[in-house]
Amino acid sequence: LLPRHLQIIYEINARHLKNVRDRFPFDEDRIRRMSIIEEGSIQLINMAYLSIIGSHTVNGVAQLHSKLLRESMFKDFYELTPEKFQNKTNGVTFRRWLALCNPDLFSLIVECIGEQFIRNNYQSLQLFRHYALNKNILSRIQQIKIKNKLRLARMLEDEYNIEINVESIFDVQIKRIHEYKRALL
Repeated sequence: LLPRHLQIIYEINARHLKNVRDRFPFDEDRIRRMSIIEEGSIQLINMAYLSIIGSHTVNGVAQLHSKLLRESMFKDFYELTPEKFQNKTNGVTFRRWLALCNPDLFSLIVECIGEQFIRNNYQSLQLFRHYALNKNILSRIQQIKIKNKLRLARMLEDEYNIEINVESIFDVQIKRIHEYKRALL
């Protein structure tokens, strides 16, 4: 359908494979693995490979994701151009998310374990386990939960004219569900 596009992709692939051969001479298996053109009964274009070759940087969106990109999915490409592979977590840290969506719980945590939690020391959250049996803290957490459920119930009633029983268990998906994650439902 797009012969000029294909011609350009073949040229990009030829230059790319020359670069791979220059860097890893006599490693024909690597050259085959890294080709944009997947050989088979039908030739396919590996768009992920084309994207990596044409990009200045490749970014994982979480440390684990970046590690998978470097160590398995695109290991050969990482070995060719390690400087391209970066990690920049998208979105918001869980501390900031908690501070914005549940300020009462956030304040209680900071009150119990101190300010190191705010200063990007997420491991300090483990100190909150010391309060797991503290009846006063558990009672305050329960009050925070009830307050938040009432706030959500009011919003649902005001915005959507839906009444819900705040005594029921709430199961709330707070994030857009990506198409590839819809099996969750």
